[in-house]
Amino acid sequence: MVTTITGTIRTITSPFPFRLVPAAVLAAAAILAGAAGPSGAATATVPLGTAAKFAVLAASTVTNTGPTMITGDLGLSPGTSVTGFPPGQVHGTVYTADSVALKAQADLTTAYNDAAASPTTAIIPVELGGTTETPGTYASAAGTFGITGTLTLNAQGNPNAVFIFKAASTLITASASNVKLINGAKAANVFWQVGSSATLGTYSTIRGNIMALASITVTTGVTVHGRTLARNAAVTLDSDTITK
Repeated sequence: MVTTITGTIRTITSPFPFRLVPAAVLAAAAILAGAAGPSGAATATVPLGTAAKFAVLAASTVTNTGPTMITGDLGLSPGTSVTGFPPGQVHGTVYTADSVALKAQADLTTAYNDAAASPTTAIIPVELGGTTETPGTYASAAGTFGITGTLTLNAQGNPNAVFIFKAASTLITASASNVKLINGAKAANVFWQVGSSATLGTYSTIRGNIMALASITVTTGVTVHGRTLARNAAVTLDSDTITK
């Protein structure tokens, strides 16, 4: 079959049937393409549920030293020991071993499992410092991630871009390391799923939601734009700034 399309300037002859694709279909395809990660698979956000209201959430204890500043709620369940406030300050509500903290821990478990089950779009080296990553779900062959220097997350102009980093064991950031967001990337859409514990080096800056199976140690002078959420153990703080 030969289909001929004649215009005012030229005639195009094709040996194949010619079909017009509706504009709505093209637009939908463009949106899906823009949400795709490195391998072309779309990356969905991680639902935090009621855990989203917490800047700090732990299971066993929350321990603070120095003038830590927390903007957002602080929660602990099933443990009952929250120490170091003051001198630390919480610009939010403290929930200890109550129904609110219990529900937040249940929602954190759901979110953690959701992130862990997210299909990996790329296996990348353990060391993230000095690299730039686009939206996607990342893992390392060693099962760990570290940041020395600056990790740049590039949303490529998509304000809904999601970044998920799955560490089967640990996340460790070096002193003065930094996570930088560019081209519309948002800390709320960055997720660190950590299979054991996270340790944030002195005076480092990290952005995103840290969800650790065990503990999170936030050493002296760290700035967290996001959340420190520990499922089964402690969150330890020392003169830090955590802003939900």
